[in-house]
Amino acid sequence: MKIITGATLIDGTGRPPRTDSAVLVTDDGRIEAVGHREALATPENTEEIDATGMTLLPGLIDCHDHLSSFTYDLIGRWGLAEAQSLRHLRIAKVMEETLLTGYTTIRDCGWLDVGFKQAVEQGLIAGPRLLVATTPLSPTHGMADRSSPSGHHQPPSPDPNLPVGIADGVDQVRAKVREVVRVGADLVKVFQTGWARPHHGSLDVAFNRDELAALVSESHIHGRKVASHAVGGPGLRMSIEAGVDSIEHGSYLNEDPDLLRMMADKGIFFVPTFVVFIFHREVGTPEAQAEAGDFRQHHVESVQKALAAGVKVVAGTDAGGWVHGNNAQELECLVDAGMTPMQALVAATGWAAECCGLEKQVGTVQKGKFADLVVVDGDPLKDIRVLQDKTRIKLVMKEGKVYSNLLAEQTAG
Repeated sequence: MKIITGATLIDGTGRPPRTDSAVLVTDDGRIEAVGHREALATPENTEEIDATGMTLLPGLIDCHDHLSSFTYDLIGRWGLAEAQSLRHLRIAKVMEETLLTGYTTIRDCGWLDVGFKQAVEQGLIAGPRLLVATTPLSPTHGMADRSSPSGHHQPPSPDPNLPVGIADGVDQVRAKVREVVRVGADLVKVFQTGWARPHHGSLDVAFNRDELAALVSESHIHGRKVASHAVGGPGLRMSIEAGVDSIEHGSYLNEDPDLLRMMADKGIFFVPTFVVFIFHREVGTPEAQAEAGDFRQHHVESVQKALAAGVKVVAGTDAGGWVHGNNAQELECLVDAGMTPMQALVAATGWAAECCGLEKQVGTVQKGKFADLVVVDGDPLKDIRVLQDKTRIKLVMKEGKVYSNLLAEQTAG
């Protein structure tokens, strides 16, 4: 057994921090007890990890990542920029680096096949716990239709575990949902609006109402949550009315209070993904720079109004095509948008676990849950940016296994 002692505990529930805490972890990676250091009995032969003066958090969760994406150019999106073996090793490296920054769970919303999840579970590579969408879905001309400006279609996928994501008509949509479930999808990602394309922008609709209703229905039949890329316009309303489980981006939610009321009533989560739009405003395509700049204030107001309406806002970066490994920047963005640091932490822990359907396993530091724990040198309630400083992430534990322990190095030094 292990016990982490002395830290100030922020447990992911939103309750006030507990000073001089102790968390007892079993050999099978579960939290056995949580309490004050002086009050918690320590069994014999328990390994103590002294975190005095530090902050102890649940493992962080990113609800929208793309671990296999490294570029927005077409050749990269087609998976032809480098040898597949090199690409796979690059993904494995990113997964390890992401884990070591304190992110113990990632919901990958597209183009990561189930083999990477299996490799983590089998101990072949170090990485966060993964939920994978495999291939996102859209109709012809939608975001999953990666045709070139010259009219050439994307080559067939070399990986049968990443099928083509295009479906037209109710029957094809239902069949495509079944196909991604068959290849191991933990959730279904749908592109219900466009983004930064000359003829398919943020306010343009993808699936029609019948197709979207069939997608949500079929996904739920198979026990899969639906994450909808929906920036604004009619596609945003259609997603909410159809009963998707999370709205990704949702930049124009502020324009219609009725949408936020429906989200609160239906328990639909909001994943704003601020960080990716910083990239698009600064170095994206001309279309992306224009769209991302136009809706910045809408995006901020959408988060503020969502919280006021009782919608649970959760952290997701939409990383991919730019630098991986700084997922915690999203928490800074959430604070800049008006959330308190405690709300931002809950957005990346307790609420994030609910969004992923993992609330019984992770997200909070409570007895019986997996011991996904992170020790930070600093107080994120005073400065949320400390989570972006990799040198201040002193310990990372996932399911009771320690993947990084700089506390031990400090003690030895």
